[in-house]
Amino acid sequence: MAQEQTPDIDERPEPLPGHGAAFVPATFTAPEPPRTQNFWLEPLGPQHNEADYAAWTSSVEHIHATPGFESKRWPHPMSVEQNRDDLLMHADHFERHLGFTYTVRSTVDNDVIGCVYLYPADDASVDASVRSWVRLSHAHFDRELWLTVGAWLTDAWPFTVVADHPR
Repeated sequence: MAQEQTPDIDERPEPLPGHGAAFVPATFTAPEPPRTQNFWLEPLGPQHNEADYAAWTSSVEHIHATPGFESKRWPHPMSVEQNRDDLLMHADHFERHLGFTYTVRSTVDNDVIGCVYLYPADDASVDASVRSWVRLSHAHFDRELWLTVGAWLTDAWPFTVVADHPR
């Protein structure tokens, strides 16, 4: 079976809001991410590569069954090096305020148990789109993550309308 190729970072279109304005103000500083009794969030980057790769590759079918990922191309087979390229892209988007991706870490052992993606929405009537997943072994945290992120977006982010995927 041929492995699907992931485009180079430079070949991917930049995420742009459907309304054409900036995703967040130029002076925006991302708010402190939430921490619960069970997990905490931190900006995703290449330092998470091995743990991120282990998390999603152990849970591909589960992720595709998660609200918001049912019709998404990702996750798909890719090497650990291609995963690192994806993490570099997400870190670049974060730094340039084009999108904000967070890894979800267990408070028990600090292992990566999921991910949260906050990006511009294609729909001009929506300020942002948020999707999240947790690995199969931590599926019981899915609703808690969704609720925690929803409250954080309402309380700390400059968005009025956010498209999410209810649990």
